[in-house]
Amino acid sequence: MEKLGYYNGRFGPLEEMTVPMNDRVSWFGDGVYDAGPCRNYHIFALDEHVDRFFRSADALQIRMPVTKDELKATLNGLVRKMDSGDLFVYYQVTRGTGVRKHAFTEGPGNLWITLTPASIADGRKPIRLITAEDTRFFHCNIKTLNLIPSVMAAQRAEAAGCSEAVFYRPGGRVTECAHSNVHILKDGVLRTAPTDELILPGIARAHLLRACSALEVPYREEPFLLEELFAADEVLVTSSSNLCLRACEIDGKPVGGGAPALYERLRSYLLEEFYRATD
Repeated sequence: MEKLGYYNGRFGPLEEMTVPMNDRVSWFGDGVYDAGPCRNYHIFALDEHVDRFFRSADALQIRMPVTKDELKATLNGLVRKMDSGDLFVYYQVTRGTGVRKHAFTEGPGNLWITLTPASIADGRKPIRLITAEDTRFFHCNIKTLNLIPSVMAAQRAEAAGCSEAVFYRPGGRVTECAHSNVHILKDGVLRTAPTDELILPGIARAHLLRACSALEVPYREEPFLLEELFAADEVLVTSSSNLCLRACEIDGKPVGGGAPALYERLRSYLLEEFYRATD
């Protein structure tokens, strides 16, 4: 199978799958999700992603229909049904099914899974970015399905021929990207926004910090401003889809290029880690 869809135990070709109109995702986007890459039929960092998935559900008081072990077994079993082992593995849980009503629907949530062909970029080619004011609410640390600000920013980036939009709050504090985390290298130190309510604690971000520790690269988890972003030696973007990328342009202005050797050390370490884990 090239693309697979799953809903509460039913699965088949993604294009043929349907869901009930009364699933609360239809009314409120009431749910959470997680996702990550798969290579050679091995899902990368699965325990970390599933742990975050359950934390997100717990934060919104969504009752999970499966245990962590059951979910991991289901995901690994579905991966084996695919034509290729290089995939993007996506899963979400919605609060349940019921007539539209703001108060919670009783009972367990609905589990969705999709598997689609994908591969990880090697990070050698730099990307272009834009900036966008961060108008999201104060639950960015929960991986919810409420993504309209991110959707609009991502569309603006695509229309500008760029890969991502970097969010900033009033006062110029940089938070994260529309669907990635963003970091800067300056004077040999990596700086990344703290994991407060304004950013999602990315799995790739955590791996980047562990790479810094292994390579003895100092890092600081502290806010930084737009002016520091533009003045950085390198601007890094990390996500589960693309583990480590660097930017060469933001809002049409050249950025980065000041620490290519340090970026290469981090990029190589993260890619090698990924390849070892998925061989």
